Parts: sequence; C-alpha cells; structure tokens
Amino acid sequence: CDTSLAVPFLCVFLLFVLQRRRRRPTTWAFSRSSDWWDVIVPGFTTAQWALNFRVSEDTFQHLCEKVRPAVEKQNTTFRACVPLRKRVAVALWKLATNSEYRSISHLFSVSITTVCRCVQDFCDAARELLVLELIKSPDLHTLQEMSAYFHSRWGLPQCVGAIDGSYIPIIAPQDFHCDYFNRKGWHSIILQVVVDGRGLFWSVSAGIPGSVHDARVLRLSSFQELVDHGSLFPTRTRDIGGVDVGYYILGDSAYPLQRWLMKPFLDTGRLTAGQQLLNRKISRARVVVENAFGRLKGRWRCLLKRNDSDLTLVKSMVLACCALHNLCESHGEDFNTEWNLTVQAGAAAEPEVTLGQIADEDGKDVREALMLHLSS
Repeated sequence: CDTSLAVPFLCVFLLFVLQRRRRRPTTWAFSRSSDWWDVIVPGFTTAQWALNFRVSEDTFQHLCEKVRPAVEKQNTTFRACVPLRKRVAVALWKLATNSEYRSISHLFSVSITTVCRCVQDFCDAARELLVLELIKSPDLHTLQEMSAYFHSRWGLPQCVGAIDGSYIPIIAPQDFHCDYFNRKGWHSIILQVVVDGRGLFWSVSAGIPGSVHDARVLRLSSFQELVDHGSLFPTRTRDIGGVDVGYYILGDSAYPLQRWLMKPFLDTGRLTAGQQLLNRKISRARVVVENAFGRLKGRWRCLLKRNDSDLTLVKSMVLACCALHNLCESHGEDFNTEWNLTVQAGAAAEPEVTLGQIADEDGKDVREALMLHLSS
C-alpha cells in the first residue's frame, strides 16, 4: 500500500463525511406546531383557563413562581429549553385529565420524554415546596378557630376535623401486587386525609396498599405518630357533663374510638334517641370530608381514573394534587359542578367496614358526654 496516498485520501473522506452531517437534519430539531400553546391559550378567558387547567391564570402564575426554583430549566448550547409556564401547564394538564403522554405531547408540541420530565419535575417540586406550606398541622390558635367553626355549623363542641380514606386506582405493581388489590376488586393505594370544616386538608398520607384496612392505615400514618407523641392536640380541654373533653376529629365506624377520635354508635337496631342524635350529627359533619374528596378528584382526574405511572410517581402525584386542592380552595377557585357529578357517577364512596370490636374503649366517656350534651 502506497502511504503517500493515504493522507490525501483520508482528508477527502473526512471532508465528505462532514458535508453529509451538515446536510443531515439533527434528531433534536424535529419541527412541531405550537399554535395551540402560543396562539390559542393566550386568548383564553377566565372560564377557559379554569376549564382547561383547573386554576385561574392568576393562580397559575402564582404556582409558577412557587415551583420556579425546582422546575425552571436553562437553555443549552444545542437547544432552547421548554419555558417554565409551558412546563407547569403540561404537568397540570396531565393531573387534570390523566391523558396519555403521547396525546399531551401532540397538544403541547413537545416530545413524550419532555412530558414525562415535566410531570415528574412538577410533582417532585410540589412535594418539596408546596405540601409543607399548604398542608400542615394546625397551631393552637388555628385549632380554636376550627373548633368554633365546627361548633357553630354542626353543634359539635371541641371538634376540629374529620378523617377518611379513599382508593386511588393504579396499574398492578410488579412486586406484591396482591397487597394492592382492594375489596372492590381492583388495584389501588390509599389516600388518608384529615380536613377542617371548610374541606381543607391539614394532614395527608398516601401510598399504603389498597388491601389495608382504614384502622391500620391510621396506625401506620404520620398522623397517628404525632398523636402518640403528644405533639398534635394540646392538653386544652373543656368540661362537658363532668368529663374533660379535648380536641377531637370524626371518623366512620371503621376507625377505633379514642378520646381524640369520635365515631358513631354501632347501629344494633336498639339505639337510644340520644345515640341516634349523636350519630346524625357525626354523619352530617363528616360530609365535609366526602365533599373534599369529590372536589379533589373532580379537579384532578389522575386520582379518579387508573393511573399507569410508576408507583413512586403516583404517590408524588397524589400529594401534589392534595396541595393543589388546598391552593385552589384557599384562592377561591371556581369549581364546575359537572366535575363532581362525574366523580359521583364513576366512583361511589367506599362502604364502611367494621372488623369487630377494635380496642376502642378509650373514648367511651367522651362520646357519652357529647351525647348527653346534645340531648340536653
């Protein structure tokens, strides 16, 4: 082989390759039409913003500023990043509609990978930045206000909230999938919440497998841990019928009766008039938590329909939606009643299940005192 020809030949070959690469379109520069986001969305009315993104444009901008430190990306040498507002809009669309990533990709003119990253980044940011700010245990002053609201509206003294759980549909996990198979016949995780009288969450726990009973979900939750440590309810009591009654929350018959957790009398068909009255009071007051679930799932359909995302991401999405619920409710965002009707038609409330007598003797004197107080 003549080495004198090798160098010129190599130079010609490299020049040919560079010219070919210069003419070849790059994979990251795929052209997409962004007319919907760039042209149509800026013309949305207030009603259209709420219909499409479940929040007003003012609340949307407020949300962007809150998550900016964790969600906003910087441009690189090779490409411009997706702007912050668009990234948040992509995530809200997923949470509000539970649409497939491919459909969202076409709508917002971004890649499927970008949609996944936007949803993941936003939910992680909400978990880190919004949940701690918007969902927190009440201080003494707040407890007093919550107690006064429950008393004035439902006549229950010292009550500061209601607790309940709800199933969040998921795809069957690869590991321990039987644990997630609930009594209604599908796979789910459990969302446990405590709400105040206005339907705002002040305690949230998500991720326990769907087969677990409500009473055990409570025992495994951070809420129970705070109660056990004495750091949740202060020792401020009120004398009711000779019994020192502290702050308490309301639960259904699936929960254990405690001094801080009141539940109805078990209906054996022989309840007294006083017991029936207390049961009605508790039932009417507990509607607030059922309504809160309806509004939560009505706005954020990713919690109503089966979520095919990774289980870790589903938990983040649930917590993000709970934080967004409090944000919307505290900002007075409009709620379309048609959203709630769809929730009621597609997911009726779970029936109460009582597993015999669950070590619930601790709050009997408090419940009796409340019954006598209401009957007097």
